Amino acid sequence: MDTQAGQEQRDSCGDGRLPSGPLPGRCGYFVQRKRRYCKMIVSEGKKFCGEHAENGEETNDRRRIPCPLDPKHTVYEDQLQKHLKKCNSREKPQPGNLSSLPKEELQKLIETLLRVTDGLDPPLPDRKLCHAAVQEALNDPANGDSASKHLRQQGSILGHLDRLGMLGSCRCFVEFGAGRGKLSHWVNCALENNDNVHFLLVERATTRFKVDGKQRKSSFERLHIDIEHLCLDRVPSLVQKQLPVIGIGKHLCGAGTDLALRCLLQNFCNLEKEPQSKRLRIDPTLPGEYTGDQPTRPCPVEGIVIALCCHHRCDWHHYVGKDFFQKLGLGQREFGLFQRMSSWATCGTRRPIQDDDNTDEKGEIDDGEQHDVDQRPTDCNSEAAQGLSMSVEERENLGHLCKLLIDHGRLDYLNSLGYRASLEYYTEPEVSLENVLLIAVPPL
Repeated sequence: MDTQAGQEQRDSCGDGRLPSGPLPGRCGYFVQRKRRYCKMIVSEGKKFCGEHAENGEETNDRRRIPCPLDPKHTVYEDQLQKHLKKCNSREKPQPGNLSSLPKEELQKLIETLLRVTDGLDPPLPDRKLCHAAVQEALNDPANGDSASKHLRQQGSILGHLDRLGMLGSCRCFVEFGAGRGKLSHWVNCALENNDNVHFLLVERATTRFKVDGKQRKSSFERLHIDIEHLCLDRVPSLVQKQLPVIGIGKHLCGAGTDLALRCLLQNFCNLEKEPQSKRLRIDPTLPGEYTGDQPTRPCPVEGIVIALCCHHRCDWHHYVGKDFFQKLGLGQREFGLFQRMSSWATCGTRRPIQDDDNTDEKGEIDDGEQHDVDQRPTDCNSEAAQGLSMSVEERENLGHLCKLLIDHGRLDYLNSLGYRASLEYYTEPEVSLENVLLIAVPPL
């Protein structure tokens, strides 16, 4: 090993020591760039994962080749066609494009929207709460504008949890789309001296400046997994602790909300389609790694409090309100068009992120929590209205109606499962354009 590589390996331990080796059951290939061993789970009897089999000089009769859609990863040559159908880099089908609709058809679509939303209850007003746990941080003069806005949103979510009696001992809070884990951090602060509280942070993306590693009062566990592939009754810590679950989320984008609802209420998973080892990547430093014979029991869900976001990123496949749409005589095509139109609710008042907008109350970069200011769809412009002579206010109103329609499908789904569900404005639009909270509690 050359001098530089040797130094990288010594640095990987943080104290100059050589790493003792790969984690049990994980790949034995040392990744120089990351200064650690690969954490992929290997097949029984294998030393290296499929990605590093050739690099690790573990040979077999099968050949791996670069994926033609993204050469950054490889695939077995004899499984190429199967891989191309599910590769994350494949071209995704695009939803209905508003700009391609004739003027008459767009006008008819708007009339349909006005008809089906007539009589739908809007989100409850005057539910903009706060909680004492964030008060000191809110009063910190060092806060930037973005930090203050995030704190006000987090404080209101805490206030709703408190109002609903969800802040107490013997609970597991599952934060979907956790990012850095700041919402769970503030929930933990609000719990004060409550015992037997567990936090499960679900996030598929690699996140910088995570705060869960700094928590001491409660146990924090992070799952690096797509919500679509998470089955809560297969998570060892939940099986062992048997705590009631409360689902939370701040700006859970588009289909993420639908996936979270399925995950919570239907133990949504597809274990038959892919090996479990590729789906549930639990922090290897935590006890209770998943095994195939792990006993399972459904987790009781005592409540759901999710701040909604980015309806233009929903999709019909995962949407939980299909029955609601179909009862209104609507289908996948209408959903796709209304989904795109939902962007009109916010695109007229979106602004670019300023240099000091994406820093938190400690001055650190706040990546991953700016959903309401940087996800601009292509149909978010006046041309998409195809010359219907609509003002910005009229388009924004139609966008809000699209959001309301999509969210009422979610309410219908929750109500069908026996939950009491509501939509509530939890903060001012000046704080966040995505200012609606979805709340669900079990029947009395």
